[in-house]
Amino acid sequence: MNIQQIKIIPDTYEPFHLAQGYRVGDLLFISGQTALNDEGKLIGIGDFDTQAQKAFENLEKVLKAGGSSLKNIVKVTIMLRDMRNFEKIVTLRAKYFTAPYPADTIIEVSSLFSPDALIEIEATAVADDAAEWKK
Repeated sequence: MNIQQIKIIPDTYEPFHLAQGYRVGDLLFISGQTALNDEGKLIGIGDFDTQAQKAFENLEKVLKAGGSSLKNIVKVTIMLRDMRNFEKIVTLRAKYFTAPYPADTIIEVSSLFSPDALIEIEATAVADDAAEWKK
């Protein structure tokens, strides 16, 4: 089976000894994406909306680099520092995902990689060239 590391430039995860994700055959496994900018700095401190938008944008960037897209996500896990943002996540799911919507787990955690990080999103997706069911 063909296994390829997904790389983006700049790779803000490299200093942490993490892969952005892997493509294993027709499946992509994407590491948790947060609100890091291209310099590896967390943006939107104290602003959930800004961090959530950037996390989704980063997720989309890694998926594209691996040969997929947001429409091909089959499973997503969203970690929130505060479950009071749940309704905002429902709205963001409608903005960034399309039917049939991915399976989802949303959990509240006490901390993420930084005490200022408010959201992290990891995903499993199907490669574009294998996603006939989503067209």
